[in-house]
Amino acid sequence: MAQNKNKHTTSARLIRAGTKVIHVTEAGSGYPLIMLHGGGPGASGMSNYSKNMEALAQDFRVLIPDMPGYGQSSKGIDRSDPFGDLAGGILALMDSLGIPKAHLVGNSLGGACALRMALDCPERVSALVLMGPGGIGTTRSLPTRGLNMLLNYYSGSGPSPEKLTTFIRDYLVYDGSQVDDAVILERYHSSIDPEVVASPPLRRPDSLAGAMRMDFTRDSRLAGCTTPTLVIWGAEDKVNRPGGGPRLQKTMQNCDLYIMSKTGHWAQWERAEEFNGIVRNYLLRRTPADI
Repeated sequence: MAQNKNKHTTSARLIRAGTKVIHVTEAGSGYPLIMLHGGGPGASGMSNYSKNMEALAQDFRVLIPDMPGYGQSSKGIDRSDPFGDLAGGILALMDSLGIPKAHLVGNSLGGACALRMALDCPERVSALVLMGPGGIGTTRSLPTRGLNMLLNYYSGSGPSPEKLTTFIRDYLVYDGSQVDDAVILERYHSSIDPEVVASPPLRRPDSLAGAMRMDFTRDSRLAGCTTPTLVIWGAEDKVNRPGGGPRLQKTMQNCDLYIMSKTGHWAQWERAEEFNGIVRNYLLRRTPADI
């Protein structure tokens, strides 16, 4: 398919999705591609995918929601099953938009949401791209220092610009000098929304049972998942261990793996041009012909 170089109009709106209201930014046309952001403090759809939307909108109808609990969407996540609650929210969003099936791209927590959607409702997901997804072997070893920083952001002395700067520049990306102060300041202001501070969307599980539910390697459905899947992982990821990539590639039935050298947890941002090309080509080959 020839690539259209024209810029696309971007729109944003709030959409009622079941019991939640979800903020969605949209551009492009064609087969739907839903991009799900990570769960770090102050995260939102466009702060994660600002370098990817326009490139992918050349070929797809790109929808970038603020996931429930984040940005301008409804706050509050079911702590007993956060991945399931997020997956249900995005499936309800698809229903509200009249989308029966879509490609999903998910980073970190968004990757966990996307994978849970493919396990719960495989008929709704045509292909997956997962970047450093959460929930891969998380109960089989101690959390990384980066994940501990993320989970501890709201504890102790509470949120601060210093905490967030350390997390982003020292743990989220390989080269912290790439991230300017404006990006950090925007995320900090989002992270101190009173509703978020009162109920942080990403916290430690309340129980061992809850932790086990958040580990996909303990879900028997993973080995039976046939959804075409591309896993992209930064070799220097300090939040979710890169060893999760080979684990998924070995366990899932139709999973390709791409490891990016000198890249941290934010592959779509750190290596944007390369990421956009890889994802575009992968998804075009897996887009249903009857659309």
